[in-house]
Amino acid sequence: MRTIIFYIIFGISFCFGQKDVTKEYFIHPLDIPLVISGTFGELRSNHFHSGLDMKTQGEEGLNVYASASGRVSRIKVSHGGYGKAMYIVHPNGYTTVYAHLKKFSPEIEAFVKERQYAKESYEIELFPKSGTLTVKQGDVIALSGNTGGSSGPHLHFEIRDAKARPMNPMNFGMDVKDTRKPIIKSLWGYSKGKNAHINGSQQSVKLKLTPQEDGSFKAESIHAYGKIGFGISTIDKQDLAENNNGIYEITTEINGQEIFKLKMNRFSFSETRYANRLIDYAYFKQHRNRVSKLFIEKNNPLTIYKKKVNNGFIHIEDSLSYNYRIQVRDFRNNTAIIHIPIKGKYTKEIITPDILSTSHFAQANENYTFSSGFFDLLIPKGSLYDDTYLNISVSGETAEIHNKETPLHKNMTLVFDVSRYKEEEKKKLYIGQINGNGKPYYSRTSKKGNQFSTRTRTFGTYSLFSDNQKPTIVPINISNKKWISKDTHLKVKINDSESGIKSYRGTINGKFILMEYDYKTGMLVYDFEDKINIDSENNFKLVVLDNVGNRATFETTFYKKL
Repeated sequence: MRTIIFYIIFGISFCFGQKDVTKEYFIHPLDIPLVISGTFGELRSNHFHSGLDMKTQGEEGLNVYASASGRVSRIKVSHGGYGKAMYIVHPNGYTTVYAHLKKFSPEIEAFVKERQYAKESYEIELFPKSGTLTVKQGDVIALSGNTGGSSGPHLHFEIRDAKARPMNPMNFGMDVKDTRKPIIKSLWGYSKGKNAHINGSQQSVKLKLTPQEDGSFKAESIHAYGKIGFGISTIDKQDLAENNNGIYEITTEINGQEIFKLKMNRFSFSETRYANRLIDYAYFKQHRNRVSKLFIEKNNPLTIYKKKVNNGFIHIEDSLSYNYRIQVRDFRNNTAIIHIPIKGKYTKEIITPDILSTSHFAQANENYTFSSGFFDLLIPKGSLYDDTYLNISVSGETAEIHNKETPLHKNMTLVFDVSRYKEEEKKKLYIGQINGNGKPYYSRTSKKGNQFSTRTRTFGTYSLFSDNQKPTIVPINISNKKWISKDTHLKVKINDSESGIKSYRGTINGKFILMEYDYKTGMLVYDFEDKINIDSENNFKLVVLDNVGNRATFETTFYKKL
């Protein structure tokens, strides 16, 4: 009866649509002080961070609580990404997300495992029917963990609106102690017009900053002309942790008039890769430091911009003086300010950057194709942000495609002709990207007749490689005719140093067992609590395949008291 009443209320609330939610609606999903290692909107590789990373005191297994009442709408278990993740939709239409979990609560864990065993797969995505799994605010729904792409124990927590757009949880009362103002790491000037220049140069220029008595910074005075903009490298730290987190808001003014503002309150997943357009991508790839551009170039539809007079650019006229002001603010209103004095000065002889010119010119809003006989390339329109001269060279079976300093927004397609190979040789072939140390990294390869192809959003060097080595299997706590009665888990490590692990399947006494795989450590783990066909004498068999089909098999007998 309680469930029926809940869903009547849920349906009525949802029909009225989403309204403003009070800060008391959601509660903190952990029962420890909130210390965060990642803020909402933080700049990450190719995306914005879509939630808060909540520290779990360096441990796994902390209780994770439902932030509000609702129903479990989605569960996803994967080797990478969010690892074990749960999605709860609430009567107000919002959804909370809990990721990198170690384990679900007993009821939910049983629900998931039943379906994993039915599918005979660790990786699974489920959409429970309405009324199947309901939770109340404060219920323990999971234990915190370190699964998926997590680099350390923590809880990734999100709040999404009815359109699945992530929103800043700090707006919903997630209280973080923070009395420290943002840290300014560097300031850059950019010339963007035909005759524009800063200090007589059209190259980007790093500007010296001097601390002032009032806590602000003053940049060195510059002389400039034409259409220019600025960029800033900045981070924020909270009181209880030394993590380099992202900022909340940046505004700029010219002579007291606000012309630009970006604010990290909400974005959509469809736009998140445009983070590469926000930053000076080439500088990041060269120096591993992100500089946020305080101006908006073409092919940049980000919705985080809240003010964009002249798209944040300023136009400097000869003989006039300007004061440009940057304000960087965190969510707790701690503020860092930079003043940049500018003197307008037209200079006829200016330093211009070297411009690459090749026979391969790709327009951003047109498809680009290249063919060398045995190698074909397609870059679909909308992949490049700017019209670009490309460096492309093909030698033997290796194709060098431009450089890592240029971002790709969409996948390009690479196609290799393998007709000169024998059928048996083709089975072991794959397309790989050559990394910095000269070793190949497997790029997902589609094989169709004599054409092998891959889709990738990374420029670089690609070639055909042959993998004739089978994966390795190393038992950790099991060996032939060993008693492991005291062990709660069966552990094995797997690895493949060439094309990489594609799949694995473990059985005990011929029955499938669910083995959790942590790709970061290569560890496969089976929980004996699953009680799958266990006798006192047991045959364990593990088969592992790599991405070209090389097979490794490990088989042994172990004993366990029942």
